[in-house]
Amino acid sequence: MSDIIRLLPDHVANQIAAGEVVQRPASVVKELLENAIDANAGSIILIVKDAGKTLVQVIDDGKGMSTTDARMAFERHATSKISTADDLFQLATKGFRGEALASVAAIAHVNVKTRRAQDDLGTQLTIEGSKVVHQEPVVTPQGTIISVRNLFYNVPARRKFLKSDTVELRNITNEFHRVAMAHPQIAFKFVNNDSELFNLPAGSYRQRIVNIMGSRVDEKLVPIKEETELIRIHGYIGKPEFARKTKGLQYFFANDRFIKHSYLHHAVVAAYDGLLPDKANPSYFLYLDVPPESIDINIHPTKTEVKFEDEHSIYAIVRASVKHALGQFSIDAIDFQKDTELDLPYEKARSNAQAPRIEVNPDFNPFKEQSSSSHKHTTSNRSYKSSPSSSWEALYAGLDEESVLIDQASTGAVNGETLFSLSEADNSTNIFQLQRKFIISTLKSGLLVINQNRAHERILYEQLLRQLTVQNAVSQQLLFPIELERPAEEVLILQQLQTELESVGFLFKNLENANIQIEGLPLDLKAVDVEPLLDSIIRFQQEDLPEDNFSQVDRLAMRMASKMAIKTGESLQLQQMEQIINELFACKEPELTAQGKKVFINITGEHLNSKFN
Repeated sequence: MSDIIRLLPDHVANQIAAGEVVQRPASVVKELLENAIDANAGSIILIVKDAGKTLVQVIDDGKGMSTTDARMAFERHATSKISTADDLFQLATKGFRGEALASVAAIAHVNVKTRRAQDDLGTQLTIEGSKVVHQEPVVTPQGTIISVRNLFYNVPARRKFLKSDTVELRNITNEFHRVAMAHPQIAFKFVNNDSELFNLPAGSYRQRIVNIMGSRVDEKLVPIKEETELIRIHGYIGKPEFARKTKGLQYFFANDRFIKHSYLHHAVVAAYDGLLPDKANPSYFLYLDVPPESIDINIHPTKTEVKFEDEHSIYAIVRASVKHALGQFSIDAIDFQKDTELDLPYEKARSNAQAPRIEVNPDFNPFKEQSSSSHKHTTSNRSYKSSPSSSWEALYAGLDEESVLIDQASTGAVNGETLFSLSEADNSTNIFQLQRKFIISTLKSGLLVINQNRAHERILYEQLLRQLTVQNAVSQQLLFPIELERPAEEVLILQQLQTELESVGFLFKNLENANIQIEGLPLDLKAVDVEPLLDSIIRFQQEDLPEDNFSQVDRLAMRMASKMAIKTGESLQLQQMEQIINELFACKEPELTAQGKKVFINITGEHLNSKFN
């Protein structure tokens, strides 16, 4: 019987290794940026096209490579970072496995230009599918330029599983943020499809965080600094009153490397115990410096999951440090590193204007002659005196009171079945609110019980769908524009949805560079609900959910209707309840919400009688 075990060819082994190292374009970005940092670069430029599927290019001004090093860098397990197994426990650099460039070259077209400071000419290398197809001397600046094109060109199955450009670009942006925040001493630039997204000058940790997340973040940061024999902690935590329901601004860095650590995250959350609103998440940017021998970063190919030698002690130190920083903040500790030029009194601009109180004379009748003596107006006490109006209500004479409740065209026929009819209602039809949750209408056949929140949500959903697909909505102009500060990746999501948002009534004065200015809102949207609504839309877009039966327009309409609808607990006037009933039964599907939840029930007299048997 012949032997069946054999060595894999190098190109096959490289493709298998690429499956662990290169999962998506963001993985290539991470590896190339870390290589540039290890080359002692002072300035790094990241250029991507089509969310990295067409091009990922990194330009640095580091120390460069010789001709031999440039060729060896793309061999498997070739690295300049370690030479013995003991070096794995003294790591002070990013890349050390020697697999990244070999794996990338196995599944893409790679072009490298590199030159050292002492060399007159550099080296250009072209690799396709692990094969070097071209190598020659070239004139190039000091440093390295690596271009990765057509990712997964020879592995179509892997390329097919890539997400949309929006999702892939968001992952690239996240990796860029993580690397840039860990190294504020390096200048970074990020260009996407010839559009500059970030231009980050070298500076302090606080300046780097503010430049990435927006200037409004500056006033929300509380500095933290603690040093022990086991660990040194520095960075910033968010003030409790600025906590958000999203989990975007949470960053741990261990020895200038971004990490994910649920155990230490729990330590931070525990330090905020009793200080956060319900379901809110704290923000933090924490940098942990530990001895290299006390941390294992080699437990996962992406190197984002690490193992500390004494996790319990580090947990206690992190928790105590955050508590200490919050305690200093509570007594108004002075932060001398804060950039006061960024302090703006924007809260006043965001506050709602007080509506003037207008008092009118309910007895005034413009159709009745009045003498100057019979009408007296006193400004000082806002009192009105006039001859009593005998019958101004006669203007409305002849209107059928029953038609105010509901018209014949909106009797609620669903799937050919009539839900109830006005012919069943007696002349003394009553409408009232129960527990500030249900609208009750009496009928001759029984009771109609409507969930006010779900009914209004159904009404708004169909209105928004019409506005999104058929007509332009009417906007309410704001006296003072609403100004919001959001990270650039969140602004990018809103830019992609700008057409849909404007079609339902939003008017944007500015929507770029991490700054949002809104000068018009949908008619049913209150100013105080704008920020929670946009947060909800952004969070929903960020969730990498599987495909469902709803289009993006449907999901946007559902999201907005849910936030804008009348809530349980709101007291309604009779006119409001009548309007909800009229508009609900004018909907195409009044029985259910967009998510399929029941909106109302009809309790018949027979059902009530059965309860007394």
